Amino acid sequence: MNTTSLFASLAVAAITVGSLHSLAPDHWVPIAAVARARGWSRGRTARVAFLCGLGHVTVSVLLGLLALAFGTQLFRSLGERMVSVAGLLLIGFGVAYAVWGLRGAFVHRIHGHRHHHYDHVHDPSRISTWSLFLIYCADPCVAVIPILFAAAPLSAAETITIVVAYEVATIGAMVALVALAHSGAQLFKGKWIERYGDTAAGALIVATGILVAVLDW
Repeated sequence: MNTTSLFASLAVAAITVGSLHSLAPDHWVPIAAVARARGWSRGRTARVAFLCGLGHVTVSVLLGLLALAFGTQLFRSLGERMVSVAGLLLIGFGVAYAVWGLRGAFVHRIHGHRHHHYDHVHDPSRISTWSLFLIYCADPCVAVIPILFAAAPLSAAETITIVVAYEVATIGAMVALVALAHSGAQLFKGKWIERYGDTAAGALIVATGILVAVLDW
């Protein structure tokens, strides 16, 4: 196979892997759940999805490039170990978020109103955003490693193009899925969403984490 055919094949593979692996629920459910519970706008939700996607693909690509430079086995094993931990991180985040939501619901039930000053001081939406970002950074896609390894005979410009194709496909798919889920979640309205939305979001994230952990077992 000449370099032109190799480049075309790897570019298609990068786009395919980037798009399809983003269909996994752990790539969009946690963001959509927190966005609905926090009442984020469509724009803010998309920005958070983009940020989390960027962290996810950047760590994935870094592992791939390190594998290309120092050998694939070590960094593939590291990537797989990080993936196995990602489910536990989601479970931990979901439990903490659900407990925090229950606390807020309990306070709301007693006092009949939310403590907006408390929320402002601690800025739960900001904390949620960066917690999600760190979780997605800890959940790389190891499937990109053999793609980058196969790109060794290509020029630097061609390799960068493949990396960009993978990143655009992954981030684009994540943002699109989160936006779709965000729109669907708006159908659920009522006082129970306002009061127990954070708790429900935490429970959904825990369920997603358990699913990821079981599949990676």
